[in-house]
Amino acid sequence: MINKVITADEAVAGVKDGMTIMVGGFLGTGSPEILMDALVRKGVKHLTVIGNDGGLAEGQPANGPGKTPRGIGKLLEHHMVDHIIASHLGVNPRLNEQFADGTLTYTLVPQGTLAEKIRAANYGLGGVLTPTGLGTPMETEKDELGREKKTVVIDGKKFLFERPLHADYAFCRASLCDRFGNFMSAKATKNYNYVMAGAADHVVVATEKLVEIGSVDPDIFAVSGVMVNDVVEGEPKWQI
Repeated sequence: MINKVITADEAVAGVKDGMTIMVGGFLGTGSPEILMDALVRKGVKHLTVIGNDGGLAEGQPANGPGKTPRGIGKLLEHHMVDHIIASHLGVNPRLNEQFADGTLTYTLVPQGTLAEKIRAANYGLGGVLTPTGLGTPMETEKDELGREKKTVVIDGKKFLFERPLHADYAFCRASLCDRFGNFMSAKATKNYNYVMAGAADHVVVATEKLVEIGSVDPDIFAVSGVMVNDVVEGEPKWQI
């Protein structure tokens, strides 16, 4: 029987400087904190990070107990990110400080478009069509990876063609996961975790609760373990 459970440090061992990673969650809610901690310990640099936002910085009231950085905010705190692709960047002051001093760049992508671009990579689609961005610089500027933009007319309606967004690693958080990697995320912690699992060469899930294969009703799981390479147990309970 396949057992994909490893330690957090083992799970990030293959991450190298300059790689592109995806991180699930929304302002820390649903982010895999033990995997972010492991990346900080590893000390990789010059990452391109794909996520909804820049996480939370140290001391922000929304952080809850301890007010430590959360999610992608941990990577920003240690200046590990060169470029971030996200839809919401106004909360974490570290991100804006690093942008101002020229050590970080970012690409803003509308939230629905960002999710669909990731989903396209997950499901092997050639891209998605959306009216969002028409008549704005998004229609003519290159995308977040420097690719030319295109427009398509269907039944007399114009759409912007958005290409898939893929990463080297996707780091996701589960509330419940079995040893094969079948997992589910409770309530608001679903944010981006389901869509990112499968949109990268290597998918790691950090789970709050680990169960044996076959010990729970499989209908509980939202994502199949075939999408997951590694499972790490010990993710702290949802605190935000």
